[in-house]
Amino acid sequence: MIPNSPIRADRIGADIDALAAITEPGRPYTRRAFTPKFLEGRAWLQQEIQRAGFLSHIDAAGNLIATIPGTRPELGTIMLGSHSDTVPDGGRFDGIAGVVAALEVARALKDQGINLDHTLEIVDFLAEEVSIFGVSCIGSRGISGTRPPEWLARSSDDLTLEASITQVGGNPAVDAKRNDIKAFLELHIEQGPVLQDEYLDIGVVTAIAGITRIEIIVTGRADHAGTTPMGSRQDALTTAAWIALGVEELGKALAQNEFHFAATVGEFVMEPNAANVVPAKVRMLIDARAESRPDMERFIEELGRGIATIGDKTGVTVSEPRIVSDNHPTPCDEDLLDVLDIACDTTGATHRRMASGAGHDTAWMARITRAAMIFIPCRDGRSHSPDEFTTTEAIAQGAAVLLDAVIALDKNLQEDQ
Repeated sequence: MIPNSPIRADRIGADIDALAAITEPGRPYTRRAFTPKFLEGRAWLQQEIQRAGFLSHIDAAGNLIATIPGTRPELGTIMLGSHSDTVPDGGRFDGIAGVVAALEVARALKDQGINLDHTLEIVDFLAEEVSIFGVSCIGSRGISGTRPPEWLARSSDDLTLEASITQVGGNPAVDAKRNDIKAFLELHIEQGPVLQDEYLDIGVVTAIAGITRIEIIVTGRADHAGTTPMGSRQDALTTAAWIALGVEELGKALAQNEFHFAATVGEFVMEPNAANVVPAKVRMLIDARAESRPDMERFIEELGRGIATIGDKTGVTVSEPRIVSDNHPTPCDEDLLDVLDIACDTTGATHRRMASGAGHDTAWMARITRAAMIFIPCRDGRSHSPDEFTTTEAIAQGAAVLLDAVIALDKNLQEDQ
């Protein structure tokens, strides 16, 4: 238990263990959205919400929401939460820690006899992870009114996304966009090693990095690997290798700036991929993430110049970089960041500000309300893996910060109106 805090680590630990036990056989911590195990996990969450004395429902977007009415509901809603679905063979804390911490905040308020003026909602967003339909953050996009209508026709195994949302209890025909949410907060494991390495309790998230994916096609010429002289080749692979090294070098240079930046050649396909043939073609897909949009624009510009130079040097044709997808960074609300900093100080949590290199539901909630996040440490930065781990105490510390922040927001938001 955190000193002088009603947050109970034992309840948090029991919740995490119970959800961890609901998994695909032989696949630890696997509850993909829309599967029977996901629905079983949701049923367990609804049971715990009811046991705590709160009402719950599935909204039109397919999100599970627990509601604790405020004494002045006309003031609007403060929302906390994350997601309970996982990646295949994923971790037992990614998303789940945020849902459990939010539920514990509600229980702690009830234990103390504190009735907020604002309504408090705890949310388990539908399908934050990439789903069987190839898209993610389905529930938070629904609440924020940003889910593309054409997504509903996406299909997998003869089942559409529209039908699947209906099966989990949603109603895709109804507009799920909300306008009553005054603030949203999400707790999440860091999914990186910074907090652990710096021996800190909390990361106050300043922004969620924008993600840009860029395709490059390198076209050489297939020749016999044994008879074609080394100086007469148009080897697509060696040119692509130079480009990959250039991406890494440029990414490292931009990462030295003030803001978070990362670039990865994540997909790499070579043709004809035969041992005795000089490679004729390579397709590369770059994943670049930036907290600052000017950094991303600089990356795209310098990438274009760099690959043209490499192509001229090797004599191999390199396509212009093609932007496949391009999402801008999402800054978190400055006022909420200040509230979270103060909550960390009040609860005795050591903390720093930092950006998120991963995407989160918070990025979509920021479209309709003030939104912010906190990170808690995870061991060795591991995530999306059965080895993902954080301590119950770390989640409890984060929940204590959320509790203090919610109480402060209940007052501060009224003063701002």
